[in-house]
Amino acid sequence: MISETLALTGRALRKWIRNPAAVLPGFFIALFYVALLGSSFNPTKVVPPGTPPQIANAILAQTFGGAPNYITYLTPGVICIILVFNMAFGGIDLVLDRQLGYLGTLLTAPIPRSAIYLSGVAQNLAKVLLLAVLTFLVALAIPNGLELPGTFNIIDFLGVFLGFTLLGLGLSFVFTALALAVRSIDSLVAIVNFLTLPMTFTSNTFFPLDVFPDWLKSVAEVNPITKANEAARLLVVNGTLSAAQTTTYAYDILYLVAFTAALGILGYLAARRALRPE
Repeated sequence: MISETLALTGRALRKWIRNPAAVLPGFFIALFYVALLGSSFNPTKVVPPGTPPQIANAILAQTFGGAPNYITYLTPGVICIILVFNMAFGGIDLVLDRQLGYLGTLLTAPIPRSAIYLSGVAQNLAKVLLLAVLTFLVALAIPNGLELPGTFNIIDFLGVFLGFTLLGLGLSFVFTALALAVRSIDSLVAIVNFLTLPMTFTSNTFFPLDVFPDWLKSVAEVNPITKANEAARLLVVNGTLSAAQTTTYAYDILYLVAFTAALGILGYLAARRALRPE
């Protein structure tokens, strides 16, 4: 099963890389969200003009968890947005494979059907992680962009992307199964639009949970996007974590592990049903 999964994943990734129209939008989306949204939609600009810098910096630090600027706070949220939306719409290729007959050919081939599902999961995860790293680098490169603490190192970088990987894997499990189950692109687009927008706006992607109304805060606190954002921001803002921050980070990662495992089981069962002979 491993060799078949790798072969199908390699085929999909080669097809993606050879199509600039599929790869380049990821760069411009990252640039748009980080540079334009982070600069124009900057809530720190509402601090009244003439406020002493010390007070303005204290407001920023208290509101955004100690982030030196809004883009530093926003960058993990932008990466999560890219993960969610690219993962959701990444299944379009699988729907096209069904419509063009390629999926039917695979179903008659002597390969495990789980390899078809797992290759879809793997290819989508590889794509979004590449775009996530690209977004991180864009945020570092732009003026007044992402500012990392002096203690930030490669271990912290891996810790940041551990949360993103778990979130992306969980989403890939469920959205790949959904793409295998639907019969048309219109159906897939309608469903993912219904799912992704509430997921994004009931999280701490743009603002901290403290500014949410109580009813929405309760929802946002259990949103896996919130957990991935929180884990990443702890490392991006602080670098070396205190004992309390390490506990929070570990809880967020364990939450994402449970989330990924649950969606992995559900996605596998749904994919098995979707890949039954018609």
